Amino acid sequence: MREIVFDTETTGLDPSKGDRVVEIGAVEILNLIPTGRVFHVYIDPERDVPEEAFRVHGLSREFLSQHKKFREIAQGFVDFIEDSPMVAHNAEFDVRFVNAEFAMLNLPPLAPARIVDTLAMARRLHPGSPASLDALCQRYGVDLSRRDKHGALLDAGLLAEVYAELRGGRQAALSLATVSVARRAQTGDLLRARPEPLANRLTAGEIEAHRAFVAALSKTVIWDRYLPQKEESGEQSPSAA
Repeated sequence: MREIVFDTETTGLDPSKGDRVVEIGAVEILNLIPTGRVFHVYIDPERDVPEEAFRVHGLSREFLSQHKKFREIAQGFVDFIEDSPMVAHNAEFDVRFVNAEFAMLNLPPLAPARIVDTLAMARRLHPGSPASLDALCQRYGVDLSRRDKHGALLDAGLLAEVYAELRGGRQAALSLATVSVARRAQTGDLLRARPEPLANRLTAGEIEAHRAFVAALSKTVIWDRYLPQKEESGEQSPSAA
């Protein structure tokens, strides 16, 4: 199943008071495994960045003013997420901000039914234990060494690993039929048949050494069926003698 793990960085805590999204990071996963497809943008919030927000994510007003506004990246984000389930940590926060931005552009909101909140999952699985993203990374052995500040794409990547653990650990689907033709075209067909068989790389000396080894083991060795016979001399293989 395709899902999108995402995170946002913002100018504050409340979009109803004018706070805006300044960064979106999203990671595509199929059956809990990242495909390598990501969506990542910095966004000009068209307002100042308070000091307390800057201390969290390190994104200054000067830096963000060089990037596109939300209305310029919105369609690209919508196209990337499609209608897939959306996974976020403390999802109510991120969804509220994204939906506030969508509302200003008359775009449909993210529906509650498609949202997966890993914070709620963690609290159910580990009641009474810390459930922050940092705490879950430490619990599940996810490398946090790169995380000196919050960053939407970095946090989405970390959360993808945590989400897989919350769901019971990564296990690739047994059926390749679940991957659509369109998705295989995007990720590359990894199951292409080899046009010609590989040539035998064994030397004559290696074959003879193996014959001698097999002959010492048994008179009926299954491996011997796959060794070339010495037809030119009429000699049988050592283990068939």
